[in-house]
Amino acid sequence: IINMESLIQLGEIPFKYVRPPHVRAKVPQIPTLSTMTIFGLVFASYFLVMSGLIYDIIVEPPSIGSARDEVTGQIKPQAILKYRINGQFIIEGLSAGMMFSIGGGGIILLNQGSAKNLTPQNRYILIVTGVLLIGMAYSMSIVFIRMKIPGYGLA
Repeated sequence: IINMESLIQLGEIPFKYVRPPHVRAKVPQIPTLSTMTIFGLVFASYFLVMSGLIYDIIVEPPSIGSARDEVTGQIKPQAILKYRINGQFIIEGLSAGMMFSIGGGGIILLNQGSAKNLTPQNRYILIVTGVLLIGMAYSMSIVFIRMKIPGYGLA
C-alpha cells in the first residue's frame, strides 16, 4: 500500500535536479456582470432549453410541416405535429417555449410583488400582471396540447 507521503516524495524527485523557471504570469481580469445581465442569460437559456433546442439539434425536424386538406385536397402548412406527443416542429417548440417563458415571467412578477418596499398600487399591478401572465401561459399551453392531441381533456 502506497501512502500519500511517498507519493509526494516521488513527485518532488524531478525538482531536485531541475529548477523551474520563475514566471510572472498575470491573471486575466474578467469583468463582473450585473445581476440583470446574468438573469437575462439564464432566462434566455431557459427559453432555449424549454423550446427543445437540444431535440432540434439532434433530430433536425423541419421548421413547419404540411398536410393535405381533406375537403379541397390542397396542401396546407401545418405548425403543430399532430398525434405525436414526443415529436415537434421547430416553430411548435419555439411557441411552447415562449409560453413557458411567459409563465416563468409571471412567477417572477409575483415574487417581485411580494417585496416590502412597494407602494400598494405597484404591488397590485405586479401581482395582477403576474397572475394574468401565468393564466395566459397555462391556457395557451392547454390550447397547444389540444391542437396536438385532438380531444385531449374532453372525456
